[in-house]
Amino acid sequence: MRVLIRKMPSLFAGVVMAVSFGAAQAEEVVLRAVSAFASGTAASGAFEKFIEKVNAEGKGLVRIEYLGGPPAMPPFEVGSAVSRGVVDIVNVAGALYTSMLPEADALKLGELTLAEERENGAWDFINQLHNERMNAWYLARVGENLPLHLFLSREVAEPDLSGLTIRVTPAYAAFFRALGANVVQTASGEVYTALERGVVQGYGWPIIGIFDLGWQEVTKFRVDPGFYKVDVNMLVNLDRWKSLDDNQREFLTRMARWIEETDFQDNIVLKEQEIRRQADAGIKAIAFEGAAREKWLSTAREAAWKQVVSQSKEGAKLRTLLTK
Repeated sequence: MRVLIRKMPSLFAGVVMAVSFGAAQAEEVVLRAVSAFASGTAASGAFEKFIEKVNAEGKGLVRIEYLGGPPAMPPFEVGSAVSRGVVDIVNVAGALYTSMLPEADALKLGELTLAEERENGAWDFINQLHNERMNAWYLARVGENLPLHLFLSREVAEPDLSGLTIRVTPAYAAFFRALGANVVQTASGEVYTALERGVVQGYGWPIIGIFDLGWQEVTKFRVDPGFYKVDVNMLVNLDRWKSLDDNQREFLTRMARWIEETDFQDNIVLKEQEIRRQADAGIKAIAFEGAAREKWLSTAREAAWKQVVSQSKEGAKLRTLLTK
């Protein structure tokens, strides 16, 4: 009996330690994530870097389980999936969920820095719209310093796309249509063949990313200057966000600011590298200047804002908040 009594304290201590360890382990939250873009491509690069950082520094607090890109979920279903809680966090362009939130079409038109958007209330308003319409928390945006461009298989001398069929996404369909183009929307996997066969004579795309898809082989020209800006957004299901404790939310917010700042600086270098790479691949720049340049940029701006305002009563307010 005495032996048993002597062992009781150590036995009790072991039980307490086991329970404490289990409680500590239970505190780590696992968030299931998908990207609307293929893994390893430019559009998913920042998201993958964000996940790596979270998992390295968030041990015992937050871990992200990355399920992948389009093979895991079709791009146009990603917005709905995070809204319904099918997944917890996603990487997706605003153009891919305008059916749920038409105001997302305005994100590419912002003329302010992310810091300025947070200071003037634009970020809070954008987050509010995502909360109310999509049951999502607007965690981060990447793609700053990366404009969109028109890439062509034939040369144009002025901002007139009459007679051309251009592959588009909803992000710039109104712009190219305003310049006379016939626009078609196809899956990105069909663009190479469409260009090769002459079904389309061009496409809109960010300054980076065409080499990921092999499109440089069927592209001869890039129109400058670029227009709009890339907006790839990291959204968290709102119910899941609210279920996190303060430390977890603060950690994810800090990681989000880190990836935004890192991405901003990285993109300055990436843009210049990509321009040189395209030139080396034989893609020639068509540089509009003077009146042609102004027509190009003003048509891009006004066509897009007209669409945003026509789709949403919040469009005018967004223009005030997002432009200089």
